[in-house]
Amino acid sequence: MSDPILFSVDAGLARLTLNRPASLNAFDGDLAHAWRERTAEAVARDDVQVILIDAAGRSFCAGGDVLAMSKGMSGGEDITAFAEVINDGIRSLTSSAVPVVAAAHGTTAGGGLGILMCSDYAVVGGRSKIGSLYANIGLTPDLSVSAQLARAVGERRALQLVLQDRMLTAEEAREWGLIAEVIEGPDAESEADAVRERAGQVARFWIEGAAGAYGQAKRLVRSQPSRTFAEQLAEEARSIGAAFDTAEAQARIAAFAAASARSPR
Repeated sequence: MSDPILFSVDAGLARLTLNRPASLNAFDGDLAHAWRERTAEAVARDDVQVILIDAAGRSFCAGGDVLAMSKGMSGGEDITAFAEVINDGIRSLTSSAVPVVAAAHGTTAGGGLGILMCSDYAVVGGRSKIGSLYANIGLTPDLSVSAQLARAVGERRALQLVLQDRMLTAEEAREWGLIAEVIEGPDAESEADAVRERAGQVARFWIEGAAGAYGQAKRLVRSQPSRTFAEQLAEEARSIGAAFDTAEAQARIAAFAAASARSPR
Protein backbone atom coordinates (compact mmCIF):
# COMPACT_ATOMS: atom_id res chain seq x y z
CA MET A 1 0.00 0.00 0.00
CA SER A 2 1.13 3.56 -0.71
CA ASP A 3 1.91 5.90 2.14
CA PRO A 4 -1.20 8.01 2.90
CA ILE A 5 1.07 11.06 3.12
CA LEU A 6 4.21 11.51 1.05
CA PHE A 7 6.77 13.40 3.12
CA SER A 8 10.09 14.92 2.15
CA VAL A 9 12.44 17.65 3.36
CA ASP A 10 14.79 19.45 0.99
CA ALA A 11 16.70 22.73 1.46
CA GLY A 12 14.46 23.91 4.28
CA LEU A 13 11.17 22.91 2.64
CA ALA A 14 9.00 20.14 4.09
CA ARG A 15 6.44 18.86 1.61
CA LEU A 16 3.38 16.94 2.79
CA THR A 17 1.37 15.39 -0.03
CA LEU A 18 -2.04 13.92 0.77
CA ASN A 19 -1.93 10.61 -1.07
CA ARG A 20 -5.35 8.96 -1.33
CA PRO A 21 -6.17 10.16 -4.85
CA ALA A 22 -8.79 7.47 -5.54
CA SER A 23 -10.80 8.82 -2.58
CA LEU A 24 -10.19 12.50 -3.40
CA ASN A 25 -7.73 12.50 -0.48
CA ALA A 26 -10.56 12.11 2.03
CA PHE A 27 -9.37 11.16 5.51
CA ASP A 28 -9.62 7.59 6.74
CA GLY A 29 -7.90 6.28 9.87
CA ASP A 30 -4.54 5.71 8.17
CA LEU A 31 -4.41 9.20 6.67
CA ALA A 32 -5.52 10.73 9.98
CA HIS A 33 -2.67 9.12 11.92
CA ALA A 34 -0.12 9.87 9.20
CA TRP A 35 -1.29 13.51 9.21
CA ARG A 36 -0.79 13.78 12.96
CA GLU A 37 2.66 12.20 12.83
CA ARG A 38 4.00 14.05 9.80
CA THR A 39 2.81 17.50 10.82
CA ALA A 40 4.34 17.05 14.28
CA GLU A 41 7.61 15.94 12.69
CA ALA A 42 7.65 18.84 10.23
CA VAL A 43 7.23 21.58 12.82
CA ALA A 44 9.73 19.96 15.20
CA ARG A 45 12.64 19.53 12.78
CA ASP A 46 15.42 22.10 12.92
CA ASP A 47 16.04 21.79 9.17
CA VAL A 48 12.47 22.81 8.24
CA GLN A 49 11.86 26.50 7.56
CA VAL A 50 8.66 26.25 5.50
CA ILE A 51 5.91 23.64 5.03
CA LEU A 52 4.07 23.05 1.75
CA ILE A 53 0.86 20.99 1.68
CA ASP A 54 -0.39 19.60 -1.61
CA ALA A 55 -2.28 16.56 -2.83
CA ALA A 56 -2.05 13.75 -5.35
CA GLY A 57 -4.70 13.17 -7.99
CA ARG A 58 -7.47 15.46 -9.17
CA SER A 59 -8.58 17.06 -5.91
CA PHE A 60 -7.07 18.57 -2.78
CA CYS A 61 -9.21 17.06 -0.01
CA ALA A 62 -12.85 15.97 0.24
CA GLY A 63 -12.85 15.96 4.06
CA GLY A 64 -13.64 12.75 5.88
CA ASP A 65 -14.06 9.47 4.03
CA VAL A 66 -17.75 8.91 4.77
CA LEU A 67 -17.72 5.32 3.47
CA ALA A 68 -14.74 4.39 5.64
CA MET A 69 -16.38 6.11 8.61
CA SER A 70 -19.67 4.27 8.11
CA LYS A 71 -17.97 0.88 7.78
CA GLY A 72 -15.17 1.14 10.32
CA MET A 73 -16.60 3.26 13.13
CA SER A 74 -19.36 2.06 15.40
CA GLY A 75 -20.69 5.34 16.74
CA GLY A 76 -20.25 8.98 17.60
CA GLU A 77 -17.46 8.35 20.11
CA ASP A 78 -15.35 6.80 17.37
CA ILE A 79 -16.02 9.77 15.08
CA THR A 80 -15.02 12.20 17.83
CA ALA A 81 -11.78 10.30 18.47
CA PHE A 82 -11.07 10.20 14.73
CA ALA A 83 -11.54 13.98 14.45
CA GLU A 84 -9.27 14.58 17.44
CA VAL A 85 -6.42 12.68 15.77
CA ILE A 86 -6.65 15.03 12.78
CA ASN A 87 -7.05 18.02 15.12
CA ASP A 88 -3.64 17.23 16.62
CA GLY A 89 -2.08 17.88 13.23
CA ILE A 90 -4.09 21.06 12.76
CA ARG A 91 -2.87 22.34 16.12
CA SER A 92 0.73 21.47 15.22
CA LEU A 93 0.60 23.62 12.10
CA THR A 94 -1.43 26.57 13.33
CA SER A 95 0.43 26.97 16.64
CA SER A 96 3.90 26.69 15.11
CA ALA A 97 6.27 29.44 14.01
CA VAL A 98 6.72 27.74 10.62
CA PRO A 99 4.91 29.38 7.69
CA VAL A 100 2.67 27.03 5.69
CA VAL A 101 1.63 27.32 2.05
CA ALA A 102 -1.06 25.15 0.46
CA ALA A 103 -1.37 24.12 -3.18
CA ALA A 104 -5.04 23.18 -3.62
CA HIS A 105 -6.47 22.10 -6.96
CA GLY A 106 -9.81 20.51 -7.73
CA THR A 107 -12.34 20.00 -4.93
CA THR A 108 -11.88 21.12 -1.35
CA ALA A 109 -14.89 20.26 0.80
CA GLY A 110 -15.97 19.50 4.36
CA GLY A 111 -13.00 18.93 6.61
CA GLY A 112 -10.76 19.60 3.63
CA LEU A 113 -11.66 23.24 4.12
CA GLY A 114 -10.17 23.04 7.61
CA ILE A 115 -7.00 21.48 6.20
CA LEU A 116 -6.78 24.30 3.64
CA MET A 117 -7.15 26.92 6.38
CA CYS A 118 -4.22 25.40 8.27
CA SER A 119 -2.08 27.10 5.66
CA ASP A 120 -1.05 30.72 6.02
CA TYR A 121 -1.07 31.28 2.26
CA ALA A 122 -3.25 29.26 -0.12
CA VAL A 123 -2.82 28.93 -3.89
CA VAL A 124 -5.69 27.26 -5.76
CA GLY A 125 -6.52 26.34 -9.32
CA GLY A 126 -9.01 28.29 -11.41
CA ARG A 127 -11.19 25.20 -11.76
CA SER A 128 -11.29 24.66 -7.99
CA LYS A 129 -14.48 24.46 -5.96
CA ILE A 130 -14.47 25.06 -2.20
CA GLY A 131 -17.33 24.40 0.19
CA SER A 132 -18.68 23.00 3.45
CA LEU A 133 -21.41 20.44 2.59
CA TYR A 134 -21.50 18.92 6.09
CA ALA A 135 -25.26 19.32 6.45
CA ASN A 136 -25.83 17.42 3.21
CA ILE A 137 -25.09 14.23 5.17
CA GLY A 138 -26.46 15.47 8.49
CA LEU A 139 -23.13 16.36 10.07
CA THR A 140 -21.63 19.51 11.57
CA PRO A 141 -18.37 21.34 10.80
CA ASP A 142 -15.18 19.89 12.25
CA LEU A 143 -11.41 19.99 11.68
CA SER A 144 -11.30 23.71 12.60
CA VAL A 145 -13.89 24.87 10.04
CA SER A 146 -16.11 26.60 12.63
CA ALA A 147 -12.99 27.90 14.42
CA GLN A 148 -11.21 29.35 11.40
CA LEU A 149 -13.79 30.12 8.72
CA ALA A 150 -15.42 33.14 10.39
CA ARG A 151 -12.00 34.57 11.23
CA ALA A 152 -11.01 34.21 7.58
CA VAL A 153 -14.12 35.56 5.82
CA GLY A 154 -16.36 37.08 8.52
CA GLU A 155 -19.26 35.56 10.41
CA ARG A 156 -22.00 36.36 7.88
CA ARG A 157 -20.14 34.82 4.96
CA ALA A 158 -19.15 31.82 7.07
CA LEU A 159 -22.83 31.24 7.84
CA GLN A 160 -23.70 31.56 4.14
CA LEU A 161 -21.25 28.78 3.35
CA VAL A 162 -22.12 26.34 6.14
CA LEU A 163 -25.89 26.87 5.94
CA GLN A 164 -26.21 26.37 2.18
CA ASP A 165 -25.46 23.64 -0.34
CA ARG A 166 -22.88 25.92 -1.94
CA MET A 167 -19.45 25.51 -3.47
CA LEU A 168 -17.42 28.66 -4.00
CA THR A 169 -15.55 29.12 -7.24
CA ALA A 170 -11.86 29.87 -6.95
CA GLU A 171 -12.46 33.56 -7.73
CA GLU A 172 -15.22 33.78 -5.12
CA ALA A 173 -12.91 32.22 -2.55
CA ARG A 174 -10.24 34.79 -3.39
CA GLU A 175 -12.73 37.68 -3.23
CA TRP A 176 -13.90 36.45 0.19
CA GLY A 177 -10.31 36.41 1.45
CA LEU A 178 -10.31 32.65 1.94
CA ILE A 179 -7.36 32.04 -0.39
CA ALA A 180 -4.51 34.19 -1.67
CA GLU A 181 -4.05 33.36 -5.36
CA VAL A 182 -5.85 31.70 -8.25
CA ILE A 183 -3.75 30.02 -10.94
CA GLU A 184 -5.22 29.11 -14.33
CA GLY A 185 -4.10 26.35 -16.67
CA PRO A 186 -5.13 25.04 -20.08
CA ASP A 187 -6.40 21.78 -18.60
CA ALA A 188 -6.93 20.30 -15.15
CA GLU A 189 -3.61 18.45 -15.00
CA SER A 190 -1.55 21.42 -16.20
CA GLU A 191 -3.40 23.68 -13.80
CA ALA A 192 -2.62 21.39 -10.86
CA ASP A 193 1.07 21.45 -11.82
CA ALA A 194 1.00 25.25 -12.10
CA VAL A 195 -0.62 25.54 -8.66
CA ARG A 196 2.11 23.37 -7.13
CA GLU A 197 4.81 25.39 -8.90
CA ARG A 198 3.41 28.70 -7.66
CA ALA A 199 3.13 27.38 -4.10
CA GLY A 200 6.75 26.28 -4.39
CA GLN A 201 7.73 29.80 -5.45
CA VAL A 202 5.99 31.23 -2.38
CA ALA A 203 7.84 28.73 -0.19
CA ARG A 204 11.19 29.62 -1.77
CA PHE A 205 10.50 33.33 -1.27
CA TRP A 206 10.14 32.70 2.46
CA ILE A 207 13.20 30.45 2.64
CA GLU A 208 15.40 32.85 0.68
CA GLY A 209 14.16 35.77 2.76
CA ALA A 210 14.02 36.18 6.53
CA ALA A 211 12.34 32.82 7.14
CA GLY A 212 12.56 33.11 10.92
CA ALA A 213 10.92 36.54 10.91
CA TYR A 214 8.14 35.35 8.60
CA GLY A 215 7.52 32.43 10.94
CA GLN A 216 7.32 34.65 14.01
CA ALA A 217 5.00 37.06 12.20
CA LYS A 218 2.74 34.10 11.41
CA ARG A 219 2.83 33.05 15.07
CA LEU A 220 1.89 36.54 16.27
CA VAL A 221 -1.12 36.75 13.97
CA ARG A 222 -2.29 33.18 14.58
CA SER A 223 -2.01 33.38 18.37
CA GLN A 224 -3.51 36.86 18.75
CA PRO A 225 -7.08 35.75 19.66
CA SER A 226 -5.77 34.15 22.87
CA ARG A 227 -4.51 37.53 24.18
CA THR A 228 -5.98 40.85 25.19
CA PHE A 229 -4.93 43.92 23.21
CA ALA A 230 -2.48 44.92 25.94
CA GLU A 231 -1.05 41.40 26.06
CA GLN A 232 -0.63 41.38 22.29
CA LEU A 233 1.26 44.68 22.38
CA ALA A 234 3.58 43.24 25.02
CA GLU A 235 4.12 40.07 22.98
CA GLU A 236 4.89 42.13 19.86
CA ALA A 237 7.45 44.15 21.82
CA ARG A 238 9.04 40.99 23.24
CA SER A 239 9.12 39.32 19.82
CA ILE A 240 10.72 42.21 17.95
CA GLY A 241 13.39 42.45 20.63
CA ALA A 242 14.11 38.73 20.33
CA ALA A 243 14.20 39.02 16.55
CA PHE A 244 16.66 41.92 16.69
CA ASP A 245 19.19 39.72 18.46
CA THR A 246 19.11 36.93 15.86
CA ALA A 247 21.95 36.47 13.40
CA GLU A 248 19.42 36.68 10.57
CA ALA A 249 18.26 40.14 11.61
CA GLN A 250 21.74 41.44 12.45
CA ALA A 251 23.01 40.51 8.98
CA ARG A 252 20.04 42.12 7.24
CA ILE A 253 20.17 45.26 9.37
CA ALA A 254 23.90 45.62 8.64
CA ALA A 255 23.26 45.19 4.91
CA PHE A 256 20.46 47.77 5.04
CA ALA A 257 22.68 50.24 6.89
CA ALA A 258 25.53 49.74 4.42
CA ALA A 259 23.21 50.25 1.45
CA SER A 260 21.78 53.38 3.03
CA ALA A 261 25.28 54.79 3.59
CA ARG A 262 26.12 54.31 -0.10
CA SER A 263 22.89 55.90 -1.34
CA PRO A 264 23.06 59.57 -2.37
CA ARG A 265 21.02 61.92 -0.21
